[in-house]
Amino acid sequence: MKLCILDRDGTINEDSAEFVKSSHEWRPLPGALEAIAKLNHAGWRVVVATNQSGLGRGLFDVVSLNAMHAKMHTMLAAVGGKVDAIFYCPHAPDDNCRCRKPEPGLFEQIGERFGVDLHGVPGVGDSARDLIAGAAVGCEPHLVLTGKAAALRGRSLPDNYPPGTRVHDDLMAFADYLVTRT
Repeated sequence: MKLCILDRDGTINEDSAEFVKSSHEWRPLPGALEAIAKLNHAGWRVVVATNQSGLGRGLFDVVSLNAMHAKMHTMLAAVGGKVDAIFYCPHAPDDNCRCRKPEPGLFEQIGERFGVDLHGVPGVGDSARDLIAGAAVGCEPHLVLTGKAAALRGRSLPDNYPPGTRVHDDLMAFADYLVTRT
């Protein structure tokens, strides 16, 4: 099975220091939905692994999170794409859970649910913690220079990124790379 794992905020949709709290605030990054559709059309299954500490902080509820994801699914379908599953951590940073990235719990859940070893599976995100979580279970780290990583454009990666991290301008550049490589 060809599987890739994407972060959500800052990778697929616009991120916000104030948190994305509603479907109204959930806005895809330019070309991101089309990138997922491109991956799908090339035979890739796409799964999302996302920290959603706004739940644990009481900033929004599961109904609001589901509405954001319903909007994403609808907008993806309109461009011929889909996400096979969404795994999220609902905990606040101080909860010390195993599923909050950079811990690998979400990735372990994905491997278990899909019955696959994640070694070599592309893991894509806009922060070191996204890539560290994936690398802990053997995912191949891919950084997109959107969201939190936009500040890294034209600079060398800091040492806290996993060895072998590949850097892409955005999710479409990652999709082009992956589709061309395979």
